[in-house]
Amino acid sequence: MKPLRILAVDDEPPALEDLTYLLRGDRRIGRVLAAGSSDAALRLLERETVDAVFLDIRMPGLDGLDLVRVLGRFADRPAVVLVTAHDDFAADAFTLKVCDYLLKPVRRERLAEAVRRVAALNGGPPGAPVPERSAERIPVDLGGVIRFVSRDEVAYAEAQGDYVRLHTDGEAPLVRTSLAVLEERWAPHGFLRIHRRFLVSLRRVEELRSDAGHWTVRVAGGDLPVSRRHARELRDLLTRWARQPGPGPS
Repeated sequence: MKPLRILAVDDEPPALEDLTYLLRGDRRIGRVLAAGSSDAALRLLERETVDAVFLDIRMPGLDGLDLVRVLGRFADRPAVVLVTAHDDFAADAFTLKVCDYLLKPVRRERLAEAVRRVAALNGGPPGAPVPERSAERIPVDLGGVIRFVSRDEVAYAEAQGDYVRLHTDGEAPLVRTSLAVLEERWAPHGFLRIHRRFLVSLRRVEELRSDAGHWTVRVAGGDLPVSRRHARELRDLLTRWARQPGPGPS
């Protein structure tokens, strides 16, 4: 794999200097560009191609989240890593499909993990292959602490107003997104919408039952309703999966 090309964006010169210094110290990175604003970053990207943008959020004018939305319209969108001193943007990071979310002050080992994720999107560094089933990680705010929940940890997702609750074997954190967004992103990975309120992981389904025409499914020890229009699809998918060799959907 070729060395990575990174653009660092921050309106505070000391923070930008620290970030570029840390990035240049990573052997997987070949070139680090710097911009002091979103506008400067866009002008630079008109003539330069980068693999990832490490981006501050709170900046005057076009802020970091606005820039992420602009980058989303690029034909060849670079990966985005948000770098911020504020921990209240995790839900926005998830919705905008960023690669990672770093809190300032940035620690060298945490930055190295973000670079690894960027490298994974670009083929992986020599000598450090990335597992084929590297699952998406969702940032959630747990009382001021940002924790990343792997998609594979989620047994089912439940719509709750403007949020979705992710039910895992332990915690059940809320993320600010919609069930429709999760359905679109997770359907290729073995998740199925079974009800207007529920999206389930097929691999975590324990039982499917019908009682007088009313369907329920047991997931992670709990019973969830299955709407009539989804029942046949769920039954067919579970039957097809059970007949296939291997570990099922990924």
